[in-house]
Amino acid sequence: MKLLSVTIPSYNSEDYMRNCIDSLLTGGDEVEILIVDDGSKDSTPQIADEYQEKYPSIVRALHQPNGGHGEAVNAGLRNASGYFFKVVDSDDWVDQEAYHRILRFLRESILETKPLDMLISNYVYEKQGARHKKVIHYRSILPENRYFGWEEVGHFKTSQNILMHSVIYRTKMLKDCAFELPKHTFYVDNIFVYWPLPYVKKMYYLDVDFYRYFIGREDQSVNEKVMISRIDQQIRVNKKMIDIYAWHEGKFSCPQQEAYMQHYLETILLVTSVLLMKMDTEEAMVMRDDVWRYLNEKSPSAYQILKHSVIGIVSNSHGKLGQKLTMGGYKIAQKWIGFN
Repeated sequence: MKLLSVTIPSYNSEDYMRNCIDSLLTGGDEVEILIVDDGSKDSTPQIADEYQEKYPSIVRALHQPNGGHGEAVNAGLRNASGYFFKVVDSDDWVDQEAYHRILRFLRESILETKPLDMLISNYVYEKQGARHKKVIHYRSILPENRYFGWEEVGHFKTSQNILMHSVIYRTKMLKDCAFELPKHTFYVDNIFVYWPLPYVKKMYYLDVDFYRYFIGREDQSVNEKVMISRIDQQIRVNKKMIDIYAWHEGKFSCPQQEAYMQHYLETILLVTSVLLMKMDTEEAMVMRDDVWRYLNEKSPSAYQILKHSVIGIVSNSHGKLGQKLTMGGYKIAQKWIGFN
């Protein structure tokens, strides 16, 4: 069994995927790199095959008809043989020193009697043109240098959510909780990190700047104009996260776990609401109200809590005051997602 399986969802990634793959190859034979060609129309399939041929003990090239980012992650998980599972997008990369510290820790962790479910580390916004590289860390929130459970987790700021970039999951835990992402949908990385959280019992935080999150391409999914054009998919993801929360409501392991699940959902509701408000159309306002109505139907208690939070007030505001609050909410969302 490999120590770590890393899935690289790749669609028309010929311009940048080599940098991503090369940064992961230094993990050696302990690591399995699964390059998932998601029906690409450029030379992505050939590049994937090239790496598989050159590094047959490390790299596997998987080819499938286009199913979107989520289906590429699903394919990686279905084929993963590693004890742990990580997703690295094809335009991102990992820091070498942090990478080897993480592998050393994972090697030690598998000797534990009770298995580690989730390893958390820092990520860095590699924003194009930015002098200062913003690092998202969890020093004030999570215990360091020891294992811990949800009851020891502190209060998260809006910009400190645990994202896909932050986590390495235990593969068997993902498979046991029937994890599967929707096809042909953008922004499923939020579901990727949200779905397994209620099943996570044992965690560890390594304060290393591991994942390098590139941001700045005009066609990137987190480009503001692109996000608005795909607002239907943002709403689809938002509703799926509401479903996940509602499914586990009343069964959370402790108040801290429930609070974090609410916190993450609150942030996604902010992003959805702000994007719809920026569209400034009657149809968009109907869509915004529908998302909040959906939350109320699925979880009346969460609706009451989130509606009366700062983000809830921003998200449900109208008129000139609403516009001012929207811009305030937008700045919060901008810091969290890094809109370009």
